[in-house]
Amino acid sequence: MSQTKQQTKQRILQTAMRLFHTQGYHATGVSQILKESVSPKGSLYYHFPGGKEQLAIEAIEQSTVIIATAMKSDLDFYDDIYTAFSHHLTSIATKFEDFGKTDDFSTIPFGLIASETALVNENIRKSCEKTYATLEAIYEQRLLAAGYTSEEALILSSTFNILVEGAVALCVTSKSNAPLLNVKKVIPLLLKRAK
Repeated sequence: MSQTKQQTKQRILQTAMRLFHTQGYHATGVSQILKESVSPKGSLYYHFPGGKEQLAIEAIEQSTVIIATAMKSDLDFYDDIYTAFSHHLTSIATKFEDFGKTDDFSTIPFGLIASETALVNENIRKSCEKTYATLEAIYEQRLLAAGYTSEEALILSSTFNILVEGAVALCVTSKSNAPLLNVKKVIPLLLKRAK
């Protein structure tokens, strides 16, 4: 693929990621993606022959790589498990300090697209399920490295993912990072009780 075609594909993906994160899957039309990515009309189906569904799945996969990389970086930044998880939550919360005025939605968890497509699109649901499993595995590995048992790490990683996703939904609704900062206060207590 030529560099120009690769750049067009990446522009379409980046635009789709942003729109799916902020508007959801159903509210985002192909024409809007093409317009905002400044891409020729036929380019979407050239790069994504499966149309909007394929684009959504590839956007989810690319988001997963970006989110997973950021998570690992956050969680490995400090040796102490409490400080590491606190740092991770602060990193996510920072994205909501000026919500609506940033184009970087790539590292924000994507509960909106997951919840609105789960019952109507099995392929996208499976892609979201795979992403959640990937993210929980990162939490689990970090907890195992800190000395938690397999059972503790499994339960805590799932719980932590649920708390983060729920807090993000509330952050979007309230246009505030307060819900994530509240979760940040609870996490050390949760980790302490489980150990």
